[in-house]
Amino acid sequence: MSHTITRRRAGAGLFAFAGLPGLAQAAAENPALIAAAHEEGTLTWYIAQVDAQTAENLGRSFSKSYPGVNVGVIRTTGQVAFQRLLLDIKNHTPQCDIFSATDISHLPTLKDRHELTEYTPANADALLPAFKALSDPGFSYITNASRYFLVYNKDKVKPEDAPKAWTDLLDPRWKGRVATGHPAFSGCTGTWALGVKKVHGWDFFEKLALNNPRIGRSAVDPMTMINAGECLVGVGAANNSYASADKGNPIGIVHPSDGLVLCVTPSGIPARAPHPNAAKLFMEWMLSPEYARAIAADGSEPILEGIAPRPGMPPLAEQKIISLTVDEIRTGVPIVIEQWRDTFGT
Repeated sequence: MSHTITRRRAGAGLFAFAGLPGLAQAAAENPALIAAAHEEGTLTWYIAQVDAQTAENLGRSFSKSYPGVNVGVIRTTGQVAFQRLLLDIKNHTPQCDIFSATDISHLPTLKDRHELTEYTPANADALLPAFKALSDPGFSYITNASRYFLVYNKDKVKPEDAPKAWTDLLDPRWKGRVATGHPAFSGCTGTWALGVKKVHGWDFFEKLALNNPRIGRSAVDPMTMINAGECLVGVGAANNSYASADKGNPIGIVHPSDGLVLCVTPSGIPARAPHPNAAKLFMEWMLSPEYARAIAADGSEPILEGIAPRPGMPPLAEQKIISLTVDEIRTGVPIVIEQWRDTFGT
């Protein structure tokens, strides 16, 4: 199965792709930028695409590479992070230096409002073509991408009995035992719900509501409920699922036959970032091979050319992907949030 992504930003589809050969070039060291970032000494990162522990670990890795520049991690769900940033902007109280969105449409919204700093990291051309096409050169760049697929508790569900497609979650035997996030809080959950709606219609969610699913907020919450045995099956993100399994938790993974959803995370520098030089250095680091290897090890997609995926992950190019454009996400997720509230309550 072959997919092609053209160099279109707002209309680019989130498809599978195959990495190109060749090693990514490390970002050029910029002594003046490093000195200016060191003078500022800190930055604040609004992040949602990974759990709090992983985010803190990434922040420490950056500080290890650039001693004297500390990272304050504010980890919330994606929609909450965006609303927090908008409130900062409205109140003229800038706090965020780097904003990483789990709803890819948030960055074009900020750009339209002239609330993004124009900056091009030295290593931007090393992004894989699929992610380069979904970036907005000079303003935002893809810094993470994670598959959303089916997960189950291996201690309580046999592999042959585990759901193989999203529609299997509608089976009455899973009543009260399905775990999901909430699209009003989690940007990636909104993208997932929009993808499933595109394939199966909103009828899928009306039927899912009859199974009384357990709804958390972030995409991390289903993992917690499934690990604890409170739920048996649900929606999982690759960068949480593989990391959880690495810790010895009973997480089984299934790439659904009706298509997984790829949640793509762009990052940018707010226009009023209080530590703009540290923010620019951090953007350089997020497009470095060091960062790309770190996120790939946890199950995120390699974002740079020449970076190997996590061992044992089925190649993304061989998976069925539910394609969504940035425009579809931008217009569709708000509708999904309202439909979700109508169907599942608040």
